[in-house]
Amino acid sequence: MIYYETEVKKSIKKGELQKNIIKRFHNVFLSLDLTKDLILFDIKRMKGDYNREYFRLRKGKYRAIFYFKNNDIYVVYIGKREEVYGLWE
Repeated sequence: MIYYETEVKKSIKKGELQKNIIKRFHNVFLSLDLTKDLILFDIKRMKGDYNREYFRLRKGKYRAIFYFKNNDIYVVYIGKREEVYGLWE
C-alpha cells in the first residue's frame, strides 16, 4: 500500500506539483509496491543520521523521499531537486 504524508497531499491539492509529475511518481510507487525491487528505478538510500531508513527516487528534476514500514510505502516529500535536498540536510 502507498501512503502520502499530509504535506504531499496539500501540495497536490494546491497545484504546486504538476499532475503529470504526480502520475509518474505514483506509477513508480505502484510498481515498487508490487515488486519491492529498488534496482528497477533510480533509487538511492539517503545518507544521514535519521530515525528510519529513507530513500530518494529521481525522476528528471524532481525527487521523492520515502520509506518502507511493514511492507508499505510512505511518501514524505515530492518536489524539485533544490527544494528536497535543502529540507533534508
